[in-house]
Amino acid sequence: MPETALLSARGLAFEAGGGRPVDGVDIDVRAGASVAVMGANGAGKSLLLRLLHGLIAPAAGEVRWRGGPLDRAARRAQAMVFQRPVMLRRSVGANLRFALAARGIAGAERAARQEEAVERARLRGLAHRPARVLSAGEQQRLAVARALACAPELLLLDEPTASLDPASTQAVEALIREARESGVATVTVTHDAGQARRLADELVFLDAGRVAEAGSTAQVLDAPRSEPARAWLEGRLHVGAAR
Repeated sequence: MPETALLSARGLAFEAGGGRPVDGVDIDVRAGASVAVMGANGAGKSLLLRLLHGLIAPAAGEVRWRGGPLDRAARRAQAMVFQRPVMLRRSVGANLRFALAARGIAGAERAARQEEAVERARLRGLAHRPARVLSAGEQQRLAVARALACAPELLLLDEPTASLDPASTQAVEALIREARESGVATVTVTHDAGQARRLADELVFLDAGRVAEAGSTAQVLDAPRSEPARAWLEGRLHVGAAR
């Protein structure tokens, strides 16, 4: 009997501006899997991530968590990191404490997880600094470490290194690989084929809100079967072409 997916979507659609920027998407994410989502700007990648996390409601279709509904308990088993990290007007440590308290983690366990997250983000010595004055790379490391401190089964990442320099990108990718190695499933939206190779074993390529191709990362990038994926990799599918 096939294993039940950690998260699955069937016929997922979202309506906006008289159209469907996400339209009829089917996707499965197995426990511990690492998935990249790629496609031109306007292909529906970020919207798909928000639908999978339950931040927006679909116009059609559904998202299931371990075969059941995507309810509050299911969403608490996930965490999401945005392209521009959301930092509270608090210190680094207080940002971590707030996230952990929101998950019901208190006392010695909360203190231990906070300390571990500060170490993981390489922010020792900055725990009392306002999070919003950190550099972009430091903020994104904090955002990933904060998400992982809540011990999610699934980590969703929306272009987590899009505006970072190479050193900061490497540091954030190291955190994501650490999550993968600990058994956390990851779904990463990226425009960088190299990053997809480094972070994901599976790749979903979107075009005009639909899945144009899905398979192993190596297969889709090295021998794409669909015309949209071939066009994008050859530079023929440009920004906005998928709208």
